[in-house]
Amino acid sequence: MRFTKMHELGADYVLLDLRDRPDIDRNALAVRICDRHTGVGARAALFLLPSDRADVRCCAIRADGSEETRCCVGLSAVSRYAFESGIVRKTVFTVETNAGVETPCVILENGRIAGVRVDLGEPVIDAAAVPVRVEGRALGIVLCENGRTFSAAALRVGTPQTAVFLGRVSEADAKAFGPLIARDPLFPEGTDVTFFETVCKERIRALMWERTDGFSPCAKAGAAAAAVAGALTGKTGRRVEVEGPYGTLCVEWSQQDNHVYATGPAEPVFSGIWNE
Repeated sequence: MRFTKMHELGADYVLLDLRDRPDIDRNALAVRICDRHTGVGARAALFLLPSDRADVRCCAIRADGSEETRCCVGLSAVSRYAFESGIVRKTVFTVETNAGVETPCVILENGRIAGVRVDLGEPVIDAAAVPVRVEGRALGIVLCENGRTFSAAALRVGTPQTAVFLGRVSEADAKAFGPLIARDPLFPEGTDVTFFETVCKERIRALMWERTDGFSPCAKAGAAAAAVAGALTGKTGRRVEVEGPYGTLCVEWSQQDNHVYATGPAEPVFSGIWNE
């Protein structure tokens, strides 16, 4: 089977086109191919499948064999692959996921792919719906972890997210305090955590700690949560560049439909043959 290794801002995936082999044991295959010692190595496998509801279907399975409901970075990777491979010929098309049918947009500049725009939906800022154990909106909440105090905002962008305001982000802080905040009793379902600093109204720097995957240089939902939190607290505007160690995402919180849109590169790294 031919595979393509892809990444977006350091979050890496292995993509396989299984439209002709839809019945293969995808969970077991994902575990084998994502292994960083004996496989290709990735945080998750992306499987392109046939769909009777959309142009294509995407199934995302993590390296541990568990299936993702919605994979925003994976959606960008699948979209770029489908367009570049000629599977779809429109720049705006539909992709079926476990969370429903998504409509990504491939951005072209001078005939080349500059990025993929993904609709992350409306952010949920009611504390009970996030959920987080505070009243009303969870803005400016105070978190105390291992002797350190943080100001944060909790919201839901697909999954529970917490944006933590810092004067300066560091990988050490993300790795030390991310897991503590992620399982804080304040969050009954747990939370992904994004640490961010404001560079200016149009730009922030961010690092993430994901509940399922641990430290992450960047993730679309986390970047979106930080951007929305920045806008709600007046730290940024509604359109910001979110800078990570491996590149930048553009996040826009639209005033027209209240949806959050994220545009990122989803870059191919290499291709090969997986002997199965």
